[in-house]
Amino acid sequence: MASNPKEETQAPPAVVEDAAAAAAAAAKKAKNEAKNEEKRLAKLAKFQAKQAKKTAAAETEVSEKKKKKAAKAAPAPAFVNTTPKGEKKDMSTPIANAYDPNAVESAWYEWWLKEGFFEPELTEDGKIKPEGLFVVPAPPPNVTGSLHIGHALTVAIQDTLIRWNRMLGKTVLFNPGTDHAGISCQSVVEKKLWKDHKKTRHDLGREAFIDEVWKWKEKFGNRIYEQFYRLGASYDWGRVAFTMDPKLSYAVRENFVRLHRDGTIYRANRLVNWCVHLNTALSNLEVDNKELPGRTLMNVAGYDPKEKFEFGVLNEFAYEVEGSNERIVVATTRIETMLGDTAIAVHPTDSRYTHLHGKFVKHPFIDRRIPIITDEIAVDMSFGTGAVKMTPAHDFNDYEVGKRHNLEFINLLNDDGTFNDNAGPYAGMKRFHVRTKIIEDLKAKGLFVGVKENPMAVPVCSKSGDVIEPLMKPQWWVNCKPMAAAAMKAVTDGELKISPKVSEADWFRWLGNIQDWCISRQLWWGHRVPVYFVNIEGEENDASDNHFWVSGQDEAAAKVEAEKRFPGKKFSLEQDPDVLDTWFSSGLWPFSIMGWPENTDDMQKYYPSSLLETGWDILFFWVARMVMLGIKLTGKVPFKEVFCHAMIRDAHGRKMSKTLGNVIDPVDVIEGISLDGLYQKLLDGNLDPKEVATAKAGQKADFPKGIPECGTDALRFALCAYTTGGRDINLDILRVEGYRKFCNKLWNATRFALMKLGDDFVPTADTTLTGYESLTDKWILHKLNNAAIETNKALAERSFKNATDAVYQFWLYDLCDVYIEVIKPICDADTTGNPAAANAKLAAQNTLYTCLEAGLKLMHPFTPFVTEELYQRLVRRSGDKVKSITKASYPVENKDYFNEEAEKSFDNVFEVIKVIRSLAVSQNKKKDGEVYIQTKDDKLASLLEKENLAVLTLCKGIKEVKVLKDSKVPEGCVSADVPNKATVWLRI
Repeated sequence: MASNPKEETQAPPAVVEDAAAAAAAAAKKAKNEAKNEEKRLAKLAKFQAKQAKKTAAAETEVSEKKKKKAAKAAPAPAFVNTTPKGEKKDMSTPIANAYDPNAVESAWYEWWLKEGFFEPELTEDGKIKPEGLFVVPAPPPNVTGSLHIGHALTVAIQDTLIRWNRMLGKTVLFNPGTDHAGISCQSVVEKKLWKDHKKTRHDLGREAFIDEVWKWKEKFGNRIYEQFYRLGASYDWGRVAFTMDPKLSYAVRENFVRLHRDGTIYRANRLVNWCVHLNTALSNLEVDNKELPGRTLMNVAGYDPKEKFEFGVLNEFAYEVEGSNERIVVATTRIETMLGDTAIAVHPTDSRYTHLHGKFVKHPFIDRRIPIITDEIAVDMSFGTGAVKMTPAHDFNDYEVGKRHNLEFINLLNDDGTFNDNAGPYAGMKRFHVRTKIIEDLKAKGLFVGVKENPMAVPVCSKSGDVIEPLMKPQWWVNCKPMAAAAMKAVTDGELKISPKVSEADWFRWLGNIQDWCISRQLWWGHRVPVYFVNIEGEENDASDNHFWVSGQDEAAAKVEAEKRFPGKKFSLEQDPDVLDTWFSSGLWPFSIMGWPENTDDMQKYYPSSLLETGWDILFFWVARMVMLGIKLTGKVPFKEVFCHAMIRDAHGRKMSKTLGNVIDPVDVIEGISLDGLYQKLLDGNLDPKEVATAKAGQKADFPKGIPECGTDALRFALCAYTTGGRDINLDILRVEGYRKFCNKLWNATRFALMKLGDDFVPTADTTLTGYESLTDKWILHKLNNAAIETNKALAERSFKNATDAVYQFWLYDLCDVYIEVIKPICDADTTGNPAAANAKLAAQNTLYTCLEAGLKLMHPFTPFVTEELYQRLVRRSGDKVKSITKASYPVENKDYFNEEAEKSFDNVFEVIKVIRSLAVSQNKKKDGEVYIQTKDDKLASLLEKENLAVLTLCKGIKEVKVLKDSKVPEGCVSADVPNKATVWLRI
């Protein structure tokens, strides 16, 4: 311990010169020393007794702490929901000490449903309310399994807008449903059928297999609805739809019939994406491009897993020019297709081949002369040898060349992936076995030139993983160009708004280059094509000729059409076994759910919809088709606005995939799940053992402790906070968990407020100011007003991050961290006999109540459960008959709360407070701090003196704050500046 400076500077004792005096002094000294020793011993005994008592007390305290810690560590009893289904939760019991999302989120949804809060509210005469209309046709998820976190994002965004508009007083409709998901659903059922029973759909037959798919749909359709309940989606469940419901199926058939009869739908033999494994044509959306850096050995579906085939290379080989010793070298990534080559193309200005124009090469394996043609579009002279082989029947680019030059289209493939008789000696072989054999045979003939690394994208089926083959097939097609022009015009003319802007640019780019749409699929599950082939007796009719196909809602209607087209002819009808592309039916969703083609009351009231919210990745595949078909069939755009949200990736930025183990079930985030629980879900799924092993490793790396329980409200809030208008979201579960803590902050703030308001508190009948508001009261009401303005503005602009920032800032940094702390001593004060203090206390209580009431309403669209629970615990204002926060009025701008002067004044005070806090922390001053403030600003000085209690309350460990005008700062102080305002001194 440092010595006392005062002791060091004392004068030495006076020298005693007299001997007698010295002797007397010595005797006195001895006596004093004896006395002092006696005192010392007594003190020591007392000290030891005190220490013994202290030690005993400490041991007792440690023991008590251990007991408390043990009690805290003991798991709380599992929550049991005792509220009868559909009944309102009992709010008469005391509010729980801690926020428990499981308990908070129980019972409310069933009560909301029973009370009909999610049904559209109309005027007494059945019309749309004067406040306006807001309709969202919820994108129907595929019944292929459970919802994933991407669906949760869709729900969070849509339901936030739905609840907000409902609270603004509008007539609101949120229509739920599911999609039959043709190929996706058939694929998972086939996979499960094989995994469980080692049977194919062909073993069962069409009828029995479709029965199995319906069973799957019932199971997973119901599971999806349960997940929607857990997410708090405020759908009008009385309108739930499925794309194969009778009403919607009728609309699909009507759509086909109308478009077929006016020539928009036609039959043609064209190239399609063919999946050998599933035996069907695919849309571009169902094809993934697998990027290869170069030479790669890959397994292919339908082959022995031990077999691997070479991709990512260019094989070069030579064709011999007929009648000469010359050769032309060409290169290809699919050398097996050379069996279908019908031309060699060179650039018309390439001098290397000018002398060969119009000549032929000989096919080495098939008796075929192949012409050498010129084409400046298809050939790049600088790439490779400048000569390109053309296989019009098996390559999308070559197909266009074949049409331009009237080349022969030679189909090599059977539907099962074996080569047909056009392949000569290779007929009957599987396609990738042909690849290997062709190279061997070219080498034997001396025609194989070599192999080069070639980074490339291999098209694979997103459902089966099989390598896609371009294949010529007679299919049903939609002429899209006129409809695409109308869809682009709708955006240009402002009838349809697309945001963010990058998605609008995608819209014009995609629709400006649109191709005709193949809508037929060689599947069993789906809407069967309502078209019939007319077999005329005694004639051989071409099934690829559109003339011999008639459409109708049923066979009877088709027969009437056939009789008109072939009068006096005898015929039989045979329905096309194919089904329609899923997008053809889901493209009708916004109006088929309203009863189209009938002009129903719903069509008149709720069509077109207000908003279509979805992922940007299906803007073309789904949204564009809804707009094209909506304009074509109803004469109106199906919705007035499209908002495209980002794609959710994992925390590392990777695309979510079942095989990576990073696909997240939203219910697992809501409830929490252990790592073992995640493993078990993998085993219960459809992955093969190798994929399960990969996924388990991914789960262990990403979720070593499993996923913590976050609750629905935290998940929804996090997903909205992530929505910035960008293309991707890298989801970190820790951030979601952070918002659970924010929900806990709401809980604790409301719990504290209920204590401070007391059981006898009655709020004012309205939000009018009492006239006794303090500076901090006016400041927080101004902040509340700003939060309401900013949140409404952000939601109107679809800026979800800004909206969540506004409510988060208000609750956490303004209300909880500042205002509630400031009013604690005011609310605790005994105001007996002090009218001024009583008025100040009542004003603070009313301000606190107003902030809680409005703050919960501001939060409700994002976090419906915790806000309902806390709202129901607030005493109501006189005349307030609103049963639920879902039907309460959303806070809007209140000009009475606008007070920039109060904001500026308190912000100035708070700047000083922050400097005091920082200074105290830097000096480790935790109690009894003395602060002195010097300022030349008289207004600030007066303000600080007036707000002394607020300053002391917000500066923990400070017992006194003095504003110095003329007096000097005491010695022993350190200082810090409040820029351009004041200097703060802390006595140390």
